[in-house]
Amino acid sequence: MISVSKLLCGLDAESDGLRYDAADGSKEPQITEEKQRRPVVVWNTTKRCNLYCEHCYAGADAEGAPNELSTAEGKALIDDLAEFGVPVLLFSGGEPLVREDLPELIEYADDSGIRPVLSTNGTLLTRERARELKEAGLKYAGVSVDGLPERNDRIRGEEGAFDAAVRGIEACLDVGLKTGLRYTITEHNVDDLAGVVDLLVDVGVDRFCFYHLDYGGRGADISDVDLSPEATRKAVRDLCDLTREYHERGEEIETLLVGNYADAGHLVEYADREMGTDRARLIYQYLRRNGGDPTGERVADVDPVGNVHLTQFWQGYSPGNVRDRSFGAIWTDESNPLLAGLREREERLTGRCADCAYQSICRGGSRLRALSAHGDPFAPDPKCYLTDAERAGEEALARIDGAGRSAPADD
Repeated sequence: MISVSKLLCGLDAESDGLRYDAADGSKEPQITEEKQRRPVVVWNTTKRCNLYCEHCYAGADAEGAPNELSTAEGKALIDDLAEFGVPVLLFSGGEPLVREDLPELIEYADDSGIRPVLSTNGTLLTRERARELKEAGLKYAGVSVDGLPERNDRIRGEEGAFDAAVRGIEACLDVGLKTGLRYTITEHNVDDLAGVVDLLVDVGVDRFCFYHLDYGGRGADISDVDLSPEATRKAVRDLCDLTREYHERGEEIETLLVGNYADAGHLVEYADREMGTDRARLIYQYLRRNGGDPTGERVADVDPVGNVHLTQFWQGYSPGNVRDRSFGAIWTDESNPLLAGLREREERLTGRCADCAYQSICRGGSRLRALSAHGDPFAPDPKCYLTDAERAGEEALARIDGAGRSAPADD
């Protein structure tokens, strides 16, 4: 996750310590005072959902998975995560609000010292439910909206889903629960991006997370409508411009990019071109601390039946199940070749990624997209949109720290 608003506009956020080891320089109360040593964990609490979204990585549908973790097992998982030192637990789905015990589980996580946050489609959120979740200890709700009404409802498979999600956002804001937008960008909705931001700023939302499509679950079925590298570059540049325009008008919106660490290199190049080398150098330093793609290291997932995954999008592989071993034992098992490989990926990356000047702040991008496109988790991410000159560090990086090379790597 890359904070565009932090890097380009200097906006303080509660995640500065967690993400950039920069708590000392932030005026905001921090999730943690130092960069995370344990992963943020996504818990897909159920496979059941009241919508049927075309890009759902979990493959959610109207029925839950057989033998989903019970309330007691969920609390045991939370105890396990707390003992391991997990800083944040994201309750996700399916649609987590279909679980009647959600407030109880959120309260248990909060009491255990883990920061509980929520990912929801928002359509089941009323003021009463939002208040109940906030009183249970929920710190943040991310509501998924994937376009203006017509496009959003088509993507999410339900007429009226957009209006219901906006009502859910308003319910959260009414009870003082911090709320943000989650938006997955494809060819189907990229033209609505600015319009959705404008609309929800008027509603009162000030946090926007933009996700690149990852090729997991039903997302793999629509990879043909993923943005081309050129269109991706334009969308990211437009988001950078939009963020700066809002901040210049005094609107302190927080914007984040998720799921494509080519964005890290692009932000350095963008800042060098638009804001000067000093700003680009600062951004590069922050991104070095951030550490690039977190798969298998700083993010993890537990699915509805307890299987652990290397990221929430990579549901097709699991190194173990929390019903059999503790999460910590699974996550620290260096005998697992894929886990070990991901943690030493610089030695294994091939093609464009092997000799890229931005490798230290990207680390190859999505390993799931690489696997989907090439059958090899250490192959190049097909969504990298950096030019050969950028990958060689011939311009911005050469000025920042002399990291440029005379020629790019062969593809």
